[in-house]
Amino acid sequence: MRYEVFIALRHLKSRRRQSLISISAIGIAVMILVVSNAFIAGFTEEIYEVTVEKLPHVVVSPNEGEDYIHFYNSILPEIEDIEGVKAASPLLQGEASFRYKDKTLNGIIMGVYPEKEERISHISQDMVEGNFYTLEHTKNTIIIGDDLAEDLEVRVGDDISVSFPTATPTSFEIIGIFDTGSPADDLITYTSIRTAQQFYDSGDAINLINIRISDYNDDQEIAGKIKDMGYDAQGWTQTNPEILQTIAIETTSNNIMLGLILLIASFGVVSTLNMTVMEKVGEIGILMAMGTPASTIRRIFILESGILGLIGAIIGSVSGIIIALMIGSYSVPADFYGIERIPVIINSMDIFITVVGVFLLNLIAGVYPAQRAAGLDPVEAISSN
Repeated sequence: MRYEVFIALRHLKSRRRQSLISISAIGIAVMILVVSNAFIAGFTEEIYEVTVEKLPHVVVSPNEGEDYIHFYNSILPEIEDIEGVKAASPLLQGEASFRYKDKTLNGIIMGVYPEKEERISHISQDMVEGNFYTLEHTKNTIIIGDDLAEDLEVRVGDDISVSFPTATPTSFEIIGIFDTGSPADDLITYTSIRTAQQFYDSGDAINLINIRISDYNDDQEIAGKIKDMGYDAQGWTQTNPEILQTIAIETTSNNIMLGLILLIASFGVVSTLNMTVMEKVGEIGILMAMGTPASTIRRIFILESGILGLIGAIIGSVSGIIIALMIGSYSVPADFYGIERIPVIINSMDIFITVVGVFLLNLIAGVYPAQRAAGLDPVEAISSN
């Protein structure tokens, strides 16, 4: 062990109480940082699960000046052959008014091929009543969200009147109810694509193609390839920018707050080291009189700062991991936006970056007291003792 490390540890042990307070301050700050990052990572993943994973990653729409996409059966194979595309689902989407007895609500009809749409939105997994695939073999039937069903006060087997200014009023039988846990449940309905085409009198045409890709981060690249083929396409980051904006705002505000907490904790280290310098003036003077260079004195106090930071960061990280996992193991109240447990994700790289970052931050914090100690005059230091 080099004597600089020996002296640094000796100083810290001699001021055990102050050292423990500094380590505790850093540990608490790091613990808060680790727990908060685990929550942010967990909730970010949850947001992706309930939004991006339920959304089409890329949407193909009619070209400018056109209302429909014709000959879509020849377009689909071209899109499905693009590397990275997992599934493509044609649909006819439009607005409509739904009426049952004296209640009338507006919503959206999505005419789909159930098997193709299932590969995009996985609606069958969200069915609470009925079978999503039944749409394929029935006419003038509809599946609606549970919130819309509750607002209309309808259930499976009821007939609702559906109308739109440019459509033919039709009576639809409710054959299923789904619950995605998202705002879509009070707005979206599904019917077969043939039924939707007859309702809107569009002929054999559609107005959207929903696409799912292997990696949703490649949405812009896939959309660009489809545009090169002559079709209008947009990735989910363009059609739903609010998702990324929400995550970015929450992450940024969280990091700013935690950075300030760490900064405050680092000032505690500076205070401890300054007190050590004041108490060890005579000892520092003796070392310098014995020929110890100023760089070594500086290194001793920077080491003290680094040791305090490293120990505090490790203790805080371990405590944060334990607390985050404990919180994540508890169930949340029922009907809490479809979340069964508080989402927590412990990222080992985040922990490593946190420990290294806190260690470096404390090394920097120790520069001032270290420079102060190295700048003492040996004679004055010894005489003042």
